[in-house]
Amino acid sequence: MLGAKEPVATRVADVRAEDCDLLVIAGGAGAPGHLWYHEPLRALAQAVHASGRPVAAICLSPPVLARAGLLAGKRATTYPTERAIVELKRGGAEYVEQPVVQDGTITTASGPEAAAAFGDALVSLLGP
Repeated sequence: MLGAKEPVATRVADVRAEDCDLLVIAGGAGAPGHLWYHEPLRALAQAVHASGRPVAAICLSPPVLARAGLLAGKRATTYPTERAIVELKRGGAEYVEQPVVQDGTITTASGPEAAAAFGDALVSLLGP
């Protein structure tokens, strides 16, 4: 975001679900164009979730979870753009307008202002 560039240490397609204690998908303005349609990311989210491990997404990335089929029947939030809310609902989620929403092993957050509470929620999922 804002033109920053980071080298890629590991491709998403090379990450194994069994190596993840928690999958967190960061959002930002590029999420709709780059993450929502990324099949390896959706597949990884499905595999981590199927293993019973927590999956989380913040800002404009919760639609990735919706597109992966993980939000059907779940409460979730996202950065409040019409397009993102439509994606959640299309995936069967109940959109909740609050900073952080936990439903089972899935945690979603609305955006940068929710980052601290999102982090606290994730730490609580990992236990002591």
